[in-house]
Amino acid sequence: MERCAEAWGEHAYDAVRAAGYKAGGGRHAVIELLARQECCLTAQEIFDRLRAGGRRVGIATVYRVLELLAELRLVQRVDLGDGIARFEPLLPDGEHHHHLVCDGCGKVEVFADDRLESALEHAAATAGYSVAAHEVVLRGACADCRPA
Repeated sequence: MERCAEAWGEHAYDAVRAAGYKAGGGRHAVIELLARQECCLTAQEIFDRLRAGGRRVGIATVYRVLELLAELRLVQRVDLGDGIARFEPLLPDGEHHHHLVCDGCGKVEVFADDRLESALEHAAATAGYSVAAHEVVLRGACADCRPA
């Protein structure tokens, strides 16, 4: 995953520059932080982590950068059903994961499953669809919140 993240960071810088933007300041800080993440983050979480790391960036800048990265198809917006937008990198090689969400404590965990991917591809082909992207969110109770 680390090599993919590094590849995403380089890809993101190249795409931002190719679109005519500089990759300095707030853009650099957000891209750098997202390249190190394993899962989706809210704009507020990104802002808080940047500030905790000593980066002087405003929340409005974080939102503008995320909007630009989404327009350039470098991040995807993830909806976990709670009305809060989260963002995670769209890796250049197409590698991705899905999410498990605990309705009790709100914990979010990632998972990947090759059989699920095959089933999704089969369902799309059977319906005659060419799917550009998908996301799977499974909701329930984590081991800590599940009744004994």
